[in-house]
This record gives sequence, C-alpha cells and structure tokens, in this order.
Amino acid sequence: MQLSRQQKTFFREQGYIVIPGALSQKMVDEALRSINHSLGSEGMSKDDLPRLYAQSFCNEVQEARAITDLFNHSPVYAIAESLLGEGNVEKTGAGQIALRFPMDPTSDPGPLDGHLDGLGSGLNGSAIGNYSRGFTGLVVCLLSQLSADYSGNFTVWPRTHTLFEDYFKEHGHEVLENGMPRLEYPEEPIMLQGQPGDVVITHHQLVHNAAPNTSPHVRYAAIFRLLHIDCKEIGRDAYTDIWREWPGIREPDQEELG
Repeated sequence: MQLSRQQKTFFREQGYIVIPGALSQKMVDEALRSINHSLGSEGMSKDDLPRLYAQSFCNEVQEARAITDLFNHSPVYAIAESLLGEGNVEKTGAGQIALRFPMDPTSDPGPLDGHLDGLGSGLNGSAIGNYSRGFTGLVVCLLSQLSADYSGNFTVWPRTHTLFEDYFKEHGHEVLENGMPRLEYPEEPIMLQGQPGDVVITHHQLVHNAAPNTSPHVRYAAIFRLLHIDCKEIGRDAYTDIWREWPGIREPDQEELG
C-alpha cells in the first residue's frame, strides 16, 4: 500500500493523515486478545496509573508479535516507506499500548490541551527540563471504534508542525527546556474518529494528545515511533528542517504512487 500524491499533499499541509482499513480485522483481534489477556492476568496497580498513561500499559506484551506485527508485517510498513523512502524505515521492537479508560461520570472533561513528545515530565522516563527529538513520526493503530468525540480520541492540532518550525527558527529549539511553548494555534483541534484497523500517521512536530473519555468504553490503540534510519544522527536539527527525513513528502512532483 502506497500513499497518493493527494494524500501526501494533505500530510504536508496538515501534519497528519488517516488511512482507513490499513490493518486487517485478524490483526486487530490478535492485538486485542494479547492486551486483554494482560489486563486480566497481570492487572495494574492504581499507584502506577500516572506512569502507565504517560508511557504504556501492559508492558509484558509491548514486544509481542501480535503488537509489533501491526507495524512490521502489515501495509503500514510500506506506507511508512512511501513517506520516508524505501530502505529508510527502521523496524520496530515494541509498541506503546495506549488505553484510555472512561473518566469519572461526575467529572468535567475540561478544555483540550496538546503537547509535543520528547519533553521531560518526570513520568515519561525523562526529567523535567530535558527534551529530545527521538523519532520521525507517530503511527497510531486504532483497535476500537471511535464514533464520537470525547471518547479518548487521538487528537491533533493541524498545521502546528510548520508553526513550530517557524517558531524554533526564530527562538531556537532550546526554549523547550522551559516546557511546552504556549502559542496561538492556526486551527482548532480535531478529535479523530475511526474504525478498528484505521491508522493515523503524524509528523513528530505536530501537537497532539488523547481526548478525555466520557464514553462508556475503553479506547484501545497501539502507538509506534516511526524512525528514519538517520533519525539519531540528525537529532535536533529536524526541529527547524522538518522534512529532512521525509523524501516522499519533500519531493512533491514525484510520480503518483496510487
């Protein structure tokens, strides 16, 4: 599976793309079985919940084939190569099990708030004040139906990838040592809806988050860090040269790939 020129243009302008039905129902079911078996047999500690939300649930299945195959052995890998270039995409060794449980029915979900990944919070494995640009993009594999807003939806702030590129060119990416810059975003956030098997790909510099979940259902997803083979070497330079690792986007006049 490859992305069309129209899809690539959308990605370049908006910073994300949704690919419906990229994963088979069989792959979705196998991933859900692994996750639910973990929840039923290993459970979770209430004291660990802040860390689990910030990092991953079900640590013991993150490296299971049922999870990693969602990226390594599915059409998602070819899609990634159509963006980063053939031979430029690293295989994944683990996925983030991203669950969002229904919130307290008496609680107010409050306003939506987004972030950039790589900023230390103390809960995500990095100290406050640290920041890094450790991946090229995000791959979000939906494992449950999202048919309404405020269902734990993966949420994006379109066009913030280019907004921050300009901001970092003027102020330097070192401002991230002080946390998330508060800027006026060009568009309102979109709480993405979809079906199990749909996949979302975003640029690393797109502001995003999970929406509060006021639905009666758990939101299931597996998230992978998309890595160009030169990501580590390029490092923080990509904050101000956001298409350096994306030859499929950087060359808009290439032949449409279907």
